[in-house]
Amino acid sequence: MTYATLPDLTSRREALVGSEGVGLTEEEARLRLAQFGPNSLPEPRASSLAITFVRQFRSPLIYILLAAALVSLLLSDLQDALFIGIVLIANGIIGSLQEHTATKAALALRRLEQPYANVIRDGRLREIDARLLVPGDRVAIEAGGRVPADIRLLWATDLVCDESLLTGESAPVHKSGPVQAAPGEGERPMAFAGTLVTRGRGRGVVVATGATTEMGKIAAEIGKASFAKPPLMIRLERFSQLIAWIVAAAIALLVLVGIARAMTLNELFMMSVGLAVSAIPEGLPIAISVALAISMRRMAKAHVIVRRMPAVEALGSCTMIATDKTGTLTLNELTVTDIRLPDGTDIVCDTGADLDACTIRGDGTPPAEARKRAIALLKAASLPNEGSLVKEANGWTAVGDTVDVALLAAAHKAGLPREAIEDDYPLVARIPYEPDLKYAASFHRHADSIRIFVKGAAETLIDMADRMDMAGRAEPIDRELLLRQKVEMAARGLRVLAFAEGETAIEADGGFGRHLLVDLVFLGLAGMQDPVRPEVPQAIRDCHTAGVDVAMVTGDDPRTAAAIASEAGLIFTDNQVVTGEEVRRAEEKGQESLDGLTRDGRIYARVAPSQKLAIVLSLARNGHFVAVTGDGVNDAPALKHAHIGVAMGRKGTEVAKESADIVITDDNFASIVSGIREGRVAYANIRKVIFMLMSTGAAELLLFLLAIPLGMPMPLLPVQLLWLNLVTNGIQDIALASENPEGDELSRAPRRPSEPIFDRLMIRRIWQSTLVMGAGGFAMFYVLLKQGYGETEARNLLLLLFVLFENFQTLTSRSERKSIFALGFLANPLLLASIVAAQALHIAAMYTPWLREVLRLSPISLLEWAMLLLAASSIFFVMEFDKWRVRSRPADMRAS
Repeated sequence: MTYATLPDLTSRREALVGSEGVGLTEEEARLRLAQFGPNSLPEPRASSLAITFVRQFRSPLIYILLAAALVSLLLSDLQDALFIGIVLIANGIIGSLQEHTATKAALALRRLEQPYANVIRDGRLREIDARLLVPGDRVAIEAGGRVPADIRLLWATDLVCDESLLTGESAPVHKSGPVQAAPGEGERPMAFAGTLVTRGRGRGVVVATGATTEMGKIAAEIGKASFAKPPLMIRLERFSQLIAWIVAAAIALLVLVGIARAMTLNELFMMSVGLAVSAIPEGLPIAISVALAISMRRMAKAHVIVRRMPAVEALGSCTMIATDKTGTLTLNELTVTDIRLPDGTDIVCDTGADLDACTIRGDGTPPAEARKRAIALLKAASLPNEGSLVKEANGWTAVGDTVDVALLAAAHKAGLPREAIEDDYPLVARIPYEPDLKYAASFHRHADSIRIFVKGAAETLIDMADRMDMAGRAEPIDRELLLRQKVEMAARGLRVLAFAEGETAIEADGGFGRHLLVDLVFLGLAGMQDPVRPEVPQAIRDCHTAGVDVAMVTGDDPRTAAAIASEAGLIFTDNQVVTGEEVRRAEEKGQESLDGLTRDGRIYARVAPSQKLAIVLSLARNGHFVAVTGDGVNDAPALKHAHIGVAMGRKGTEVAKESADIVITDDNFASIVSGIREGRVAYANIRKVIFMLMSTGAAELLLFLLAIPLGMPMPLLPVQLLWLNLVTNGIQDIALASENPEGDELSRAPRRPSEPIFDRLMIRRIWQSTLVMGAGGFAMFYVLLKQGYGETEARNLLLLLFVLFENFQTLTSRSERKSIFALGFLANPLLLASIVAAQALHIAAMYTPWLREVLRLSPISLLEWAMLLLAASSIFFVMEFDKWRVRSRPADMRAS
């Protein structure tokens, strides 16, 4: 039996220091710090800006572009090499700045909390930077603080730790430690680094710091290479391979044709360069960076911090969100919502409501009488309570177990602050809560007697009490009735506690202990729940509309998990509730069995930490792109190896944040949905840029392939092609990448994980554009030469025609389905400005002597301008007609 009387209590400082030893000396601590290193997890070394810049060139697209620049240099074509060099440097600068900024943000996340520890050095209790702790230090811990290192407890008084960060289990862990040395040091209980002390106090010796702690071991696990690649990276790799094969095939064909025409080696090289330059979308890397950077800024406004740029699009690609419950779907604020009196009267309160605003349900109990009896119950909830709730200048400060804090808050709302109650009921002694007892009790002096108040597990108090309160009268207890009430409340996902009171006139020599807890009157039950965030049901409906499945992964009881999931709006059946035990059995049978289980499962309850990663990997094997949420150290492996790891910014641990691709600063599930929307916008804009660049590039390629085999001169010189692709596309594609959301992103189904960038719609549109621009350009070039235009004059007009083609194509690329008239011409002012800028640059080049000479340009007549505008507008009408045809036949529309 554990109990304490008030005269036995020591001062807080004496209790913390204890009587054993003087701890390490400062000199010993300094030597050990040099030997073992600081008590912190290893920080990833930040790359220098120069190394980050060089890393931007590790891309198949860049390799192809470098090859084109090398060929230009070998041919002494400095203009081509210069322009390609400008593109490469610009891409490197933008990419390295973005990555450098993300790295700085990640390091800032690690420094949000500065940990401190109470340590005994030279016999004195001191507060020091926790990073200076070393093995052998004597450390004091108490309620409200975090354990600064792995500690072997020397003694503990009513010590309770929340180890959910390590285990995923929400139930508190009770510690007890011997005052004297145990026969084996390993027999003493442990307190682990990063866990929260919710009640009591203790002292121990540090046995592991930094990377050698249990938290550090998990951090080492997440340092391994991730199993999953972001969807954008997968698609771009395929896209780059496709570009390489197309360019190689086209160059091979060109060389064969040139050999057949007896062209010189120099001419073959020149045509190869021209073809390579025309086919490679030089502006794509920059445009992708811009599209992702813009979405990163939009996400930041929606409380979504992106740590790795590709994660922007990856979140939009997810088909499954595996979310934890506490703090993400719920408020992480346990609240008393139901009070059940023994006669069946229910008092139901909304979150935050005081007792007078609660709804009273039941026959035969006047509201005033029901409230009076509820106040008696809340008094029994407050007095044996070991938590604390204090109002300070900046808000309420709570210390202790979440259940205790919830009961104190309920009593306070009913006008029963514990301090005021204790004025009338001075504390004499208490029996602290312990797991083997399953109750807590306190003894208070009131008038000429000692009042007893007890709170604890319903089954325990139902067995302990002899009578129950029925309409203010103490009647013989009906245990079966009360147990049925408890089961009914638990089935609704409530955490249920019971309360009783008694009285004794005896202060026995044996003290105040369990022997006095007799003839108790059962006062009733209180049901508590962690309320669902008010915005979560709508967010989950948005997920369902968007075709994104949501699964809950929690360590809580299956009934509680199912009740919360229903309230949150998750759609599931009873056979889709999977327990950790079922997961364990499936794992023992092999991957196929586990994959069959997760194929239909939507609620995973009583899940062990190691099982969360197994579930996430199984969902991925089932064809899902998985976004997984988490906040604890135990979540880190799943965050690391999921397609997208989403850490909670407020209550998330440093390890969880470091493992994740995305950090939610408000710990809100609805913010994840906002991130999905922005991710889809980013991918849609990237597709728009790819379509615009590839359609114009393919048209230039067709122009070459039509002209060269027919024995015609090169339609455009390599430097003209680079001017066209760099100046025209280089301006317009960046503006296109900043296109605003179209508004229906969450009404579309997610993209299939296997879906390539080049789907049927894009392939058809590229062929249409290629035929209109490529064949049209070839026809004009052929006619001009036949009409007596020189090669230079014909190329001058052809180059301007392609500038105009690309202006119109940029406008039609703003949406794959919506007409430009529905979007509005002024909706993207930056795009209009880019079109004007592209034209202005080209016109300026016509009249700038040195640039005119390099590009072989010259001014043209108004009649020629009109002719070219009419020809270029053909692509606009062809694309708008195809959009109309797609809208009129919804079955042909893309799913994403």
